[in-house]
Amino acid sequence: MILDRYFARRFIQSFLVIGLVFLGLVLLIDLIEQLRRFEGFDVGIGQLLGLTLLNAPAAISEILPLLMILSTIVLFVGLARSSELVVTRAIGRSGIRALVGPVLVAMVIGVLAVTTLNPIVAATAVRYQSLADTYRNGGPSVLSLSEEGLWLRQGDSSGQSVIHATGFGGDGVTLFDVTILSFGPEGSAQRRTIAESAQLQEGKWLLNKAKVWPLKVGQNPEANAVYHDRIEMPTSLTQERIRDSLGRRETVSIYDLPQTIEQLQQAGFSTKRHKVWLQVELARPLFLVSMVLVGAAFTMRHTRFGGTGLAVLSAVLLGFTLYFTRNFAQILGENGQIPVALAAWAPPVAAILLTFGLLLHAEDG
Repeated sequence: MILDRYFARRFIQSFLVIGLVFLGLVLLIDLIEQLRRFEGFDVGIGQLLGLTLLNAPAAISEILPLLMILSTIVLFVGLARSSELVVTRAIGRSGIRALVGPVLVAMVIGVLAVTTLNPIVAATAVRYQSLADTYRNGGPSVLSLSEEGLWLRQGDSSGQSVIHATGFGGDGVTLFDVTILSFGPEGSAQRRTIAESAQLQEGKWLLNKAKVWPLKVGQNPEANAVYHDRIEMPTSLTQERIRDSLGRRETVSIYDLPQTIEQLQQAGFSTKRHKVWLQVELARPLFLVSMVLVGAAFTMRHTRFGGTGLAVLSAVLLGFTLYFTRNFAQILGENGQIPVALAAWAPPVAAILLTFGLLLHAEDG
């Protein structure tokens, strides 16, 4: 038990050091990307740094498997060089038994990633998108689904508009039974518009059979209302942004995913991506454990045998292979070519069985 705690503590130390190094690299690279992305906009370095920090949780969540395998490599290469693994085997404890501490730590980190980091990533991703829209267009563009239908908010330098639709087409860009409230730059209401349908085209909404009420002080809105068979309304929204907002899984906390899936089903949208994402997140602890086993399978050998560099390279390459295999299975699941459970759980389970077989071969021959 004492030895397990020792290995676990060494693994945590390696994980924290490598995590801080990668966090610094991620922040630097993302800050450069934000400078490029907002070039030409009136955005200060402090605001760009804030956007960079908001992106950091998502980046750390994405590279967790890499951090796991590198932490394992650093741990066991260090133990091999100091002959601690030799001493461990000499007292009658197998090398596989030495994995108990790191595996338990990886499992705990995986559970924390699902239960804590995932909601943080969702919140910061939403905040990032809101600030980015504000810096680009003068106001955030927000999309949300509820039992009352679809809500959209768009904005630019001329003001804000709130759009409500009780239904929409499967393409995600045709709205039905539309109500639009338009506000000026100072926040005062300008007009109210209702339409049977609205179709999003490039840079504009095309409203069909619309009625417009001006909401100016001193005027009778109904007396000045105007009917239009067809009218255009400018917008900064695009079809891609609406589809991405409906399909962006990282902006939805794992605690809200079941409800989001139900709302998308009621609205007529495909929920395959969200269902696969939910299962992939639940399977994340197992996948992180498989990364620990991958790193250990190639580095739990004494350095006097040589080939340490090749072993480290093999571990990293196998880790990347398993990572891309998981992503490929996820894509197949999202496209409906394989079942959701198979897409999410088969890669980590297969990775654990493969690496455990390699460990048994290395330990017992």
